[in-house]
Amino acid sequence: MKISNTYLQLGTAFSESINPLPVADPHLLLWNQSLADKLALSQGLPDNENALAQLFSGNDLLPEASPIACVYAGHQFGQFNPQLGDGRAHLLCEFVDDHQQRWDLQLKGSGPTRYSRRGDGRCALGPAIREYLMSEALHALGVPTTRCLAVVTTGETVYRDLPKPGAVVTRIASSHIRVGSFQYFAAKGDVVSLKTLTDYTIDRHFPTLKAAANPVLELLGAVMDKQITLIVEWMRIGFIHGVMNTDNTAISGETIDFGPCAMLGIYHPGTVYSSIDSGGRYAFGAQPSICRWNMARLAEALLPLIDEDPDKALAQAEALIADFSPRFEQAYQTMLGAKLGLDEIQQTDVALITELLEQMQEQQLDYTQTFHQLTRSLTEQQIATKLQDTLGDWYGQWRQHIGNDSKQQQAAQALMQQSNPVVIPRNHHVEAVLQTCELTNCSAPADALLKVLRSPYQMLAETADYQDLPTDNDRHYQTFCGT
Repeated sequence: MKISNTYLQLGTAFSESINPLPVADPHLLLWNQSLADKLALSQGLPDNENALAQLFSGNDLLPEASPIACVYAGHQFGQFNPQLGDGRAHLLCEFVDDHQQRWDLQLKGSGPTRYSRRGDGRCALGPAIREYLMSEALHALGVPTTRCLAVVTTGETVYRDLPKPGAVVTRIASSHIRVGSFQYFAAKGDVVSLKTLTDYTIDRHFPTLKAAANPVLELLGAVMDKQITLIVEWMRIGFIHGVMNTDNTAISGETIDFGPCAMLGIYHPGTVYSSIDSGGRYAFGAQPSICRWNMARLAEALLPLIDEDPDKALAQAEALIADFSPRFEQAYQTMLGAKLGLDEIQQTDVALITELLEQMQEQQLDYTQTFHQLTRSLTEQQIATKLQDTLGDWYGQWRQHIGNDSKQQQAAQALMQQSNPVVIPRNHHVEAVLQTCELTNCSAPADALLKVLRSPYQMLAETADYQDLPTDNDRHYQTFCGT
């Protein structure tokens, strides 16, 4: 494992050098061996649980690690805060895997930093397990995401609404550079640091852009494309991030910061579960428009580097942002078409897709279950008959679009099986696991759920145990940030 600290080398304007705060009694609760093996981490780490617990609680450090807390700004629910930063996280180091891919190794819940804003710098066990579960689920579902390597209990109590057991979660990310990272220097008028960050980002994530006529404008376009891909994938599986602030928007296009996230059950674009999103700013169906808004904020931050002439810079950035909606719509309709077994989208297909979503909303149909049943209906007559009763003429029209030829139907079903999971991390099952793990300090419930979530397109023997809908259809369900 080759360790380095390139972000630290950018200078003191970008971060604070600070070690994690030791914890009282660390124990390894969850360990992601498959991730450690994939990234070739195992060869550089201890081979016993006690040593791993010491390392991933922050009590011990890898010899080459130089921990930092990164600074950034951000729009939080539309309100700009000129200085945020890692208030309870420490970027321990970076490492390069066997494929020459660079990764960040970060602890969360590892103690206060100068950016804590009177917080305790700690994390409760429930939110730590939630991030582990949800990030592993998204990865298996094919959604770009940061991932968790470990959850370590601390033997300490943290105080939120109630006393909670403490934990430290280890996050792996291709970087922790955020839209808010650029906003921080732009708001300060520090163009030198802004350029340093931009050059570093291009070198690390988009090296081919260095030869472009305008690398900064191309960077904006590349980040925008990654965000479009990410949001389309969220919408495909019914993921609701819950807090799409610019400081939670990673330049890499990975899902990051799982605080109040949840999964869509009954289809409605206005669905909100986050207790702190009373206005519905980050509702399921609002995620594309918020993504565009966040990209506009990135464009604003980059204006001084796009062109020395402010008017020219603004015109170029505006033209690129204006292209967001048609780019997104094309990707979104292609995704929905794949969920219906349509590999080429025509205008008549768009109308068909729209009508289905309208029916799902009117009849309060479950998003995942409906698409899973449509997939099965191509080969199971009993389900086809049931859907004919539920969806009426629409179902017959859809079958006509698929075609009567057996090869067409097989190809359509194969495409649908790749797009429509048989199981998702349903909110009530996630909450049950979190509550049990908190009470018992045991990982068994999480391990059982993870086994199913890591094979979301296959029917395992245990899958049916996690497919049921909540008795109240999540009508009163709420998620909380956990900070």
